[in-house]
Amino acid sequence: MPTAPHPQNTDELYQALQENGRRPYGRTRTVTAEELVDAAEQFAEPVPLVHALLELQEAYTYGAEPRKSPVVFARLLTLFDEQPDVFDERLRHMLFWRFKWVANALRALPEIPLAGLRQWQQEMRDRYEKAGLGLQPCYGQAYQLAVHVGEDTNLAYELWASRTRTRLSDCEACETCERALYHLTAGDDERALRAWEPVLAGKESCQEEPARSVSYALLPLLRTGRTDRARELHLAGYRGCRRNPSMAQEVGRHLEFCALTGNEARGLELLAENRSLFDEVDSPLDLLGFLTGVEVLLQRVEGLGHGELPAPGYSGRTWTVAGLRAEVRGSADDLAARFDTRNGTTAHTDRRRARLDRAPLLESLELTLRPRGLDDIAPAAPVAAPAARTTAAVPESLPELILRARTLEDQGHPDAHACWARLRTLAAARDYTHPDDPAVGPLVQLRADLLAEEADRAGEKDEFADAAALLEEAAALYDDAEAPGHAALARARALLATAELPAEDTDGAETKAAALTAAHASMVRLHEETPGLTPYLEARLLRLRATALALRLQTSGSEEHVAPVFAEVELLHAFATRHDVAGQISGALLLRAGTHAMSGDLHAAVTEADALLDRLKAQGPAWHLPRTLGLRGRLQLGLQDAQAAHADLTEGLRRAADWPADTVDTTRLHGDLAEVCMHLGRPDEALRHLTRSAELDLRRGSRTDAFCAYGNAAQLSLDLGRVEDCIALLDSLLAEPDAAAGELDDRLVAQLRLTRARALHAGEDLKAATAEFVALAAESAGWDDDPGSHAMIAAETAVLLGESGEFGRAREVADQARAAHARAPRYEQLSSCLRELARLQAQQQRADGLADALALLADAGRIADEARAAGYEPRGRSLDTALAYEYGRVNAYAGAYQDALAALDKALALLGEPGPEEDRAGEWAECVRLAGAVEGIYLERPAPALTRLDAAVSRLTALGHTEETEPLTSLAARLRDEE
Repeated sequence: MPTAPHPQNTDELYQALQENGRRPYGRTRTVTAEELVDAAEQFAEPVPLVHALLELQEAYTYGAEPRKSPVVFARLLTLFDEQPDVFDERLRHMLFWRFKWVANALRALPEIPLAGLRQWQQEMRDRYEKAGLGLQPCYGQAYQLAVHVGEDTNLAYELWASRTRTRLSDCEACETCERALYHLTAGDDERALRAWEPVLAGKESCQEEPARSVSYALLPLLRTGRTDRARELHLAGYRGCRRNPSMAQEVGRHLEFCALTGNEARGLELLAENRSLFDEVDSPLDLLGFLTGVEVLLQRVEGLGHGELPAPGYSGRTWTVAGLRAEVRGSADDLAARFDTRNGTTAHTDRRRARLDRAPLLESLELTLRPRGLDDIAPAAPVAAPAARTTAAVPESLPELILRARTLEDQGHPDAHACWARLRTLAAARDYTHPDDPAVGPLVQLRADLLAEEADRAGEKDEFADAAALLEEAAALYDDAEAPGHAALARARALLATAELPAEDTDGAETKAAALTAAHASMVRLHEETPGLTPYLEARLLRLRATALALRLQTSGSEEHVAPVFAEVELLHAFATRHDVAGQISGALLLRAGTHAMSGDLHAAVTEADALLDRLKAQGPAWHLPRTLGLRGRLQLGLQDAQAAHADLTEGLRRAADWPADTVDTTRLHGDLAEVCMHLGRPDEALRHLTRSAELDLRRGSRTDAFCAYGNAAQLSLDLGRVEDCIALLDSLLAEPDAAAGELDDRLVAQLRLTRARALHAGEDLKAATAEFVALAAESAGWDDDPGSHAMIAAETAVLLGESGEFGRAREVADQARAAHARAPRYEQLSSCLRELARLQAQQQRADGLADALALLADAGRIADEARAAGYEPRGRSLDTALAYEYGRVNAYAGAYQDALAALDKALALLGEPGPEEDRAGEWAECVRLAGAVEGIYLERPAPALTRLDAAVSRLTALGHTEETEPLTSLAARLRDEE
């Protein structure tokens, strides 16, 4: 089935070829190229056919289909021989360049005899000599064949490397890689890395570089101790080759790097992302390199005892690590043997064995912000976070275990969780027999206990509906077990869980406050109607009553809701003190401190927290210390004492290590520490705490919270300029099964993708960034409940399309942003988008783009008028000032210098003279600089320009803005030199 409309004339054909050339390499591009060759043949004109064949050969070459590339080239060569005049200088250059492509393709096919490879080299040499072309590229191909076969390469290297480059030589980056690999093969890592430096530093690049060089340089960097550089290049280099069939060998080397640095779990994650390569790579040589890297990884994973882990492999069946490794080993051994048979050496088998025999170079190297081990990806229950303290032994005797779990639950002890987990497993077994022991009670009571504990875990994840249902079921079972006190407690907890369900109407806070009021009243009635409560149960009911009112205060913020909380807290504290219920005494004091904080009295809250900490250190319970220290840390931050907050939270984290992480809210401590670290100007430390918080959320099954925390970490890493860290983290998150399958909140996933798109843009991958932004703009167009976000995303998308030179599409998307802005105004974003599009169009198209650029600025002017009429106050400079400045730049780019100067003078008038504050000095100075350049250089009026510049320098110097004067003095000096 055709993938595109059939071109009806040569203009349509060239347009289709151009569009296909923008597609990523792969089956879609290749199939379209094949169709376009068929279309070109109908026109009976040789030139369009040549262009179509060249596009098809490129698609085959970079789509890893080496068997087809020589066939297409044979057609091109026949056309050249029969009609040489059809090939202009550019087409002739491309034809002779692609002799090398064919040589590479033939080397990749073990069925081509070695004599055939040498014959093609001679054909290339003869053709080059006949055409009067330099032979350095031919010697380069001879060297590469010697390397491939496994012959002595020294002479071939010298014959190639000592010759002067020609226009048909491989690019500087590719030749640099070959020279470095020569030194690497000789065992000289340092010399190889010195040769590679221009490519690794990004000074030389091409279609395949620096991704190819990076993949080879990773292990030498490790061997020479440059671990940070290796980490950095792995992240950037992998992104340049992933899912690309023509770079399967490079992907294999990245998998090997993961295996040799203790990152086996990341290796499996990357293998899953590249699973399609098992079936898409048609090049036997590329497949051999890929499979060998895969085997290195799988061999390592199996050696660590994880051979039964699921592994992504060939399509059509499921694989384990051990099963896939056996399959890969057989295929790769066969490929290596076929190449060695063709070449008459053992080079490929030897190289493969050397890779497989290589020992790990590092026990552990943290590659990403989300380090994971093989245990984290095993198909089992989430692994509990490691703790310094050894959990108390779980009793072996079933009656003892049940009684122990209930006692610990009464105390609120964290070790209750382990007991309940063990009981849950035992009770679920088919052969479970409940003890016939009056102290233990009937089986129905145990089932109620387990449901209540399960509800606890649901509530911790904000799954309030599930928690309420579980508690109602537990209450009914407690009734059956004739345990009315426990039934009342379960119903009271269900009331609170139901009240915490998110409100669906617009008055969410008011509705929730009303629900909490009703829940509290029902709890009071339940309390009064349930006689014979034990002190523990009554204290818990009082705690629930106080909690309901505290949540109401938190929701409403109403001053009238403060006193009722204190009253309930006092009831709880007095009762717990009278009956010596230690956990509820500290609970009451914690609630009291929190209520002071919610009412705005932070100092009183700190005083309460101090007293509670003294009590806890003296009398316990010790597991309340982390939470209390966390509260005091947050209070200190509210009092602007970030250093004290950091000390409290750090101490809280130290104390939390004594208990299971999910029982003392270690996750929140890490999140709060991240915030405090940002206040202290320690962003790298904040990043560590954010990722740790996210990891703990994942371990306890709170995936939404985890993805939010990871999203914050990604944004922070982007803000810190750690672009590759940001992209790698987001790639890992977005590859999670629930994210990929659309099971997570779509807006959360969209936010992650948006951050990734911005990171790609910051990393100068304009093509990938634009594609992601375009997709997000299309999706967000359907967000009828959030047109403001669509306006923002569409505005950013339009700018990226403008950067790509696609101004027609950019204008269409900008119009979408305007339509969404009409429903949810985003004055600054839209004004900025239109101004930036205007600047880009004038900069790229000069005078030809002036009319369209001015039309965009006129639209921006209307947005500024709307904002002024609505009383909108921009956060930065005024929209009118920014617009006047942009009129200056746009006219200057288009050569309309007088209009540019007038616009810049208007901008300066709107800005006004700068003051001692630095917020406007830089903007004012830049406006003066551009006005001086337009007036002095382009309008050739240096005298008034110098007067302008000198006055501005004097003004800024007097105000102490010396840094802002530097570009002005530099321009003034240039103007004086030219006078």
